[in-house]
Amino acid sequence: MYDCPHGAGSSQYMASTPVPTPRRRHTVHRLAHNEPVNDLDALHALLTPEGRALLAEVRGTDPARELAVATRLRRTHPAELVSAALGQARLRQRAAAKFGAADAERMWFTPNGVEQSTRASVAAYRARRFADLGVTSVADLCGGIGGDALALARAGIRVLAVDRDPVTVAAARANAEALGLTDLIEVREADVTEVDTGGYDAVFVDPARRGGRGRIFDPEAYSPPLSWAVAAARTAPRAAALKVAPGIPHEAVPEDAEAEWISDGGDVKEAVLWFGTEPGAVRATLLPGPRGLLSRHLPDPPVRTPGRFLYEPDGAVIRAHLVAEVADQVGGGLLDATIAYVTADALHPTPYATAYEITDLLPFNVKKLKALLRERGVGVLTVKKRGSAVEPEELRRKVKPEGPHAATVFLTRVAGAPTMLIGHPV
Repeated sequence: MYDCPHGAGSSQYMASTPVPTPRRRHTVHRLAHNEPVNDLDALHALLTPEGRALLAEVRGTDPARELAVATRLRRTHPAELVSAALGQARLRQRAAAKFGAADAERMWFTPNGVEQSTRASVAAYRARRFADLGVTSVADLCGGIGGDALALARAGIRVLAVDRDPVTVAAARANAEALGLTDLIEVREADVTEVDTGGYDAVFVDPARRGGRGRIFDPEAYSPPLSWAVAAARTAPRAAALKVAPGIPHEAVPEDAEAEWISDGGDVKEAVLWFGTEPGAVRATLLPGPRGLLSRHLPDPPVRTPGRFLYEPDGAVIRAHLVAEVADQVGGGLLDATIAYVTADALHPTPYATAYEITDLLPFNVKKLKALLRERGVGVLTVKKRGSAVEPEELRRKVKPEGPHAATVFLTRVAGAPTMLIGHPV
C-alpha cells in the first residue's frame, strides 16, 4: 500500500532560492495545547450542529487569546471539541492564503492537508488545461483533502478522488459538500494502486513526496513511486498529469511526457508531467496569467561582460532550463556560465524575468559596499545572491544601511570572480 500526500532538483544553472528546511510530518496533536486535531472522531464531531456552531464562535480568534477562549468554552462544551474547533479555525486561517478566504472559511482541513495541498490558483489552471484537452472525467489518485478535485469539478469535470487515509477522505467529502460539488465528485477510501481507472478520460496522480525524514528527492522513493504513476498515466485514454517536485532531474522525465514547471506570483510551486499532450516538450508557466514559455532547445547563452541591465529569470524558467530562451528574448548573455543571471545592454521587458538597471559593479568587498551605500544614502537594501556563500542578513548587519533611498545588491560571480552589482528594479 502506498501513502498519498494528505491534501494534496537539478538545474543547469545555480538558483537563488534556498531549499526549504523540511518540516516534520504532523501527527495527532495534544488537546491541552489547543492544537489542530488530525483525528477522525474530532472531525466528525466538528461536522455536527454543535461542532459547527462552536467553530463559528471561535472564528477569527486571536492566537494570543486562545487560552482564555478555550478556558471559557470548556465550561459549557467538551474539552476535546473546543480544542478541535480552535485547531480547525487556525487551519482555516492558514489555508486562506492557499484557497482564498471565502473557500477556506467553508472548507475542512487537516494539518497535512493545508501544508501539502495544491494552491487553488494552480489547481484551477491545471483543471483548465484538462478541460481544453476535451477531458470530461478524471481519476484523481492521492486526492488528499480535495484541492485538485474541487478545481476540476468547478471546470465541469467529473472526478473520482481516491485516498487511503480515512481522516483525509472525510475532509474531502466534507469539502465537496461544503462547496456544493457532490454531484461531480466521488470520494473513495482505497489504495490507489487497486483502483480501476478505466472509466475515466484522464488520470491525475499526486504522489507523497515527504517521509519520516522530510522531503523525498528520489522520484522512485515517492509513494507511489514515479514509475508506477507513469505506468498509470500511460493507460489514460485521453490525457494524464503527474505532480512532481520542482527539483525533479530532467533525465528522470520520460521521453513521451511533456514537462511543465509552474510558478505563482514568482514562487515555484510544482512540476507536472503531462501525457497525451506534446511529448518531449518543456515549458515554464507563470501565474497569474497564465504565461507560457516553451523550450526551443537553444544552446547555452554566451558569457559576456556585464551590460547596463541585469535580468533575473523566474524560478520556473530556471527549473525548466529555459534561461537561454530568456537571454535570446532580451539579446543578452550570462554573467557566468553556471549562474542564471542574464545581462544585456538594452531594456527588453519580458514577463519571464525581472529587469534591474545596474549602476555599479565592483569586486566583492564589504567595506567598499558600505562606503558606496553611505554615499548614496541607501537605507533599504535588498540582497540577492547566486554563487555566493555570503548570507544576506550577515551582509546587512555589516554594511548597516542608513538613508532614504533603496537599492538592490547582487552577490554573484562574473566570469568566475566574486562580484557585487548594485542597481534597482526597472
